[in-house]
Amino acid sequence: MDDDFWAGWPERWAGTDCDVRVAVGAIPPEVKDGFRFDKVPWQRFPHFYGPGEEIPGLLATLASGDAEAADRALLQLWTNLHHQGTTIAAGALAVPFLIRIATTGRPELCAQILHLVAEIGRCQHMGDGSREGLLQVAEEPLMVEGSTMCPVDWTIQAARRAVTDDLPLLLPLLDSPDPEVRSMTAYVLAAATDETPRVSSALRSRQAKEDDAVVRVSLILAIAQLAREHHDDHAPRWAQDLWSDPGRPPEIRIGAGLAWLCLVTDPAPDELRTLLADPGIPRYDDLLRSVPWLTWCDAPGFALRSCIDEMLAAKAPAAVL
Repeated sequence: MDDDFWAGWPERWAGTDCDVRVAVGAIPPEVKDGFRFDKVPWQRFPHFYGPGEEIPGLLATLASGDAEAADRALLQLWTNLHHQGTTIAAGALAVPFLIRIATTGRPELCAQILHLVAEIGRCQHMGDGSREGLLQVAEEPLMVEGSTMCPVDWTIQAARRAVTDDLPLLLPLLDSPDPEVRSMTAYVLAAATDETPRVSSALRSRQAKEDDAVVRVSLILAIAQLAREHHDDHAPRWAQDLWSDPGRPPEIRIGAGLAWLCLVTDPAPDELRTLLADPGIPRYDDLLRSVPWLTWCDAPGFALRSCIDEMLAAKAPAAVL
C-alpha cells in the first residue's frame, strides 16, 4: 500500500468501515440473537492466523452439541483472537456471539468463554501487578495490531461496548451455581462502559452474600476497577472499611487491600502493610491463583505475593485522570 493510504492514520479511519467500533456497533440485536453471522463484516478484519471469515464457523461449532468439536473450536478461538496476550479486531466482532453462547451453550464451557470475552475487552498488562497496572483496561492510543493496523484500543472499546449492550444477559450469571462462572462474570462486567451504578450495585449485592474466596476477591476487584475508571470518590472508603475490619474473612481483607492501593495515590498505611506482609499471606497464593486479575502476574504460583510486593515497594501511583 502506498503512503497515501496511511496518510492521516488512524484519525482518518475513525468512523469508517475500517473502524471496528463502527462495525460492532452496527450489528443489530436480531443478528446477534439469531446468530446471523452472514450479516457481520468478518472479511474486513482478519484474525492472527487467517481471514476473519473463518471465525463464524468456529463460533457455530462452539455453540453445537458436539462436545469434542466445541472444545477444539474454543481452543482455536483463543489462538486466533487472543494470541500471546494480544487482542485483535475480529475478536470484538465475536464478543456478542460469545456472550450468547456462554449463556445458552454447554455450561461447562461458560467460564472459559467469558474469560475470552473479558480478555478481548482489556489491555494485556502481561504481569503488571502494580498499583497503576493491575486494574488498567485501556491501551495506549497508538498501540496497533500488526495484522490489521487497527489501534488495539479501538478493539477494546468495541468489545467493551458489546459487553455493555449485553448486560441483561451477563448480570444474571452473577448468581450462577458455578463459582468459576461468577468469578469470570465479575471480570467481564468490570469492563462495562455505561450503566456503571447498576453494574456496581449488582456486584456489591453479590459480594455481600458470596462465600467463595476466589469470587469474593474477583467481585472486589471488579467493583474497584469500575470505580477507578469512573471516578467513584466513595470507593476508597468502601475498600478501607473492608480491609481494616478484622472481623472480615482474610481473602476479603486481602482483596480490598489491593483494591485500595489501586484506587488512591496515598502511601500504604502501616496497618495495611502489616496485613499484607503477614507471614501467613503466602498460603493464599494457591487459593487465589485463579482470580482473573492475578493470573497474568509474574511468578507462577506466587502471583498474589508478587503483586503485593510490587505494590508495597513502589511509590504511590500518579492520580488516575
